[in-house]
Amino acid sequence: MTTLIKNAHVVTAVDNYTADILIEGNCIHTISSEIPVGEGVEVLDANGLLTLPGGVDVHTHLDWDFGVARTVDTFGSGTKAAAFGGTTTVVDFCNQTIGEGDSLKVVSPLVGLEEWHGRAESACVDVGAHMILREVNDQTLVDMKTLISDEGVTSFKLFMAYPGVLMIEDGGLFKAMRVAGEQEAMICVHAENGPVIQVLVEEALAAGRTSPKYHMMTRPPLMEGEATHRAICLSELAEAPLYIVHLSSREALTAVTEARDRDIRVHAETCPHYLFLTDEEYDRPEFEAAKYVMTPPLRTHEHQTALWRGLKTNDLQVVSTDHCPFCFNEQPYGMKHSKQQGAEDFSLIPNGAPGIETRLPLLYDGGVRKHGMSLNRFVELTSTTPAKLFGLFPRKGTIAVGSDADIVLFDPDEKWTIRASEHHSRVDYSLFEGRSVTGRVKKVLLRGQVIVDNGQWLGREGAGEFLKRGECGKL
Repeated sequence: MTTLIKNAHVVTAVDNYTADILIEGNCIHTISSEIPVGEGVEVLDANGLLTLPGGVDVHTHLDWDFGVARTVDTFGSGTKAAAFGGTTTVVDFCNQTIGEGDSLKVVSPLVGLEEWHGRAESACVDVGAHMILREVNDQTLVDMKTLISDEGVTSFKLFMAYPGVLMIEDGGLFKAMRVAGEQEAMICVHAENGPVIQVLVEEALAAGRTSPKYHMMTRPPLMEGEATHRAICLSELAEAPLYIVHLSSREALTAVTEARDRDIRVHAETCPHYLFLTDEEYDRPEFEAAKYVMTPPLRTHEHQTALWRGLKTNDLQVVSTDHCPFCFNEQPYGMKHSKQQGAEDFSLIPNGAPGIETRLPLLYDGGVRKHGMSLNRFVELTSTTPAKLFGLFPRKGTIAVGSDADIVLFDPDEKWTIRASEHHSRVDYSLFEGRSVTGRVKKVLLRGQVIVDNGQWLGREGAGEFLKRGECGKL
């Protein structure tokens, strides 16, 4: 199939120009002015729109069962929502577990990846996999090398939080880092001091403090900063690149900034909810605040100010979503998918929030229009840098001859209101319900095929391809 995009105002991380784009099959064939075409060519007129590379979201948790709860979006529903939000590539977190509920068991990472592939077959956009390591032993370290060399899984996530459930102690973290460094892979870290937080949680519950706001109050920013600094020290000793996920606090950002000033290979992302929401959301009445229970929690305004500064200085290099969706209500999907599990105890509220469909419009409206962010920087944060850091560039993350024709036509002037009822995720709420934004995705092409056209879905489940990724941690 041949497609011509005419009058394209092309914005990449480094360019800003007007041209025609000729697409042959899956890839961009020619970029030039006034490209002549014959009959049988589909012509899209991009006049008045921005032509952007498809978004790359490197932090999602789709159809994730971790025993007591399961995220509500399937790969089909979650990646369809991603497409409507202008994201054409998702790198999801695969788990070293199989089974459901009480039968969930830790297995080889290779078995975990095979199970993930089965669930990911319904993806509507292209997907890659990180591997979450639940334990680190001699066999795990061997399996890491196999995943890197044979499976194209070149990044691994380890938790410094959730003791007894997900947390890996420092020795195991260090061992995994050394393997990653040797194999040109990257370690992603959830950086919070889990044991100290556990003490604070137990004390709050013993005192009868059970409402959702105590989730925030028992996860202080200082403990995010401490764990971030500790992870950086371990990665420096291991000589391995490090990626701090969902950074939310000034203390954590300070640790990253100091390390980067010393040329340590540390990278960090933040998320739209930390840029646009604050801990004031936890003052909502009754159980409503549970919608905002994610980890790390929302912070105060001064932390938000620091995050915007980090985006300007490039100490924060990526904006991802951490789309970890649970419904607010029990129905229609059942208690396992609902935050109502924690109605009487904040520590039982499934941690996570939706966001996969609103990342680009929120950052365009809040970053470009209101914070003076350049269009190039907008593309860099949402597409190019994540593609580069996670071994996908230049196939993904740019508009260039030979790259996949993943293209978003974006109206920079359309005003609209975010409504959960209009979303394509299975989640029954939005963190940004009723928020007015300017800038909207109009058309989305995945490898040359139009899958979203002015609110109409033209894609299909199963059309997404698995992406084997290359070397991680370099720009």
